[in-house]
Amino acid sequence: MKPLIKLACAIFSLYVLVLTASHAADNKVLVVMSYEKDNPWCMEIKNGIDSVLSGSSRVTYFYMDTKIDLKGGEQKAKEAYALYQQLQPDGVITVDDNAQKMFVLPYLKDKVKTPIMFSGVNAEPEKYGFPNSHISGILERGHIRESIAFSKQLVPAIRNIAFLARDSPSGRALLRQYEKESDSFLADKTQFHLVKSVADFAAMDEIIKNQYDAIYIDSLQGIEDESGAPMSNRDAIQRLASMYQKPIIGANQYHVTQGALCAVVKTGQEQGETAARMLLRAMRGTPVSDIPVNRNYKGKRVINVTTMKTLGIEPRPAVLLGATLIKSE
Repeated sequence: MKPLIKLACAIFSLYVLVLTASHAADNKVLVVMSYEKDNPWCMEIKNGIDSVLSGSSRVTYFYMDTKIDLKGGEQKAKEAYALYQQLQPDGVITVDDNAQKMFVLPYLKDKVKTPIMFSGVNAEPEKYGFPNSHISGILERGHIRESIAFSKQLVPAIRNIAFLARDSPSGRALLRQYEKESDSFLADKTQFHLVKSVADFAAMDEIIKNQYDAIYIDSLQGIEDESGAPMSNRDAIQRLASMYQKPIIGANQYHVTQGALCAVVKTGQEQGETAARMLLRAMRGTPVSDIPVNRNYKGKRVINVTTMKTLGIEPRPAVLLGATLIKSE
């Protein structure tokens, strides 16, 4: 009898595992990205989400394209809601601030019971009324202090730093973080500039050339060139590099890959993984009210050796220890 009982228990356990796996595989997740499919930040976040959910959920991605077409964001949000109604997902992940403002607030917040996890949010969560009974997530905060300190290890002569970001919700969020933290930066002088076009570069030309030793950037994708067309982030970095021949400090790894000298980067992978794990908990029965808002904390030191050689920088070998060394794309 004992062998039969053991066999029966084993079969029952296998049945439960298969049933659980089958149920998990039936989870439908809608991910709404604020930006474009080929945006490096979106690609990083997608990588993080897929690393957690690919084996347990069917994930559908929707892109609002608001980096290159902010005015079209509201129409894209309507399309995202139509997709939500069609899919009736078990969970939703919404990425970056535009998705919260244009999609979550008008269509989902307090109107549905679907668990929603945000990621990549630069604003304070209270701005959107987060968290609530069905919404939580992970905030995005740049490692500005750490990046400046790292740049000074590479180039001790850096004293004054100009900050440049596109005039956008994420750019203005960086400005708010700058205003809170600038007193703690290892720099004698800093100044923040929101830019809309390369004409703004020209307007600041003499100031940047004569008063600043380095430039800190966040995403510049979408600023307009001389013809009014939106530029890629790579083109904007290359334009700055050719104009100033100064160290450029980035906020993300793709900035460094595209030509910035260095950064202590926040990663989209961390944003995506964290939001996905939080959503998985909610879809498995944990009340969203028991899942507190999180924020990124991981930082990775990255150096572009191509840019370092171009600028003639020869750092102490100890500075390179533990850093990720990459070449320009």
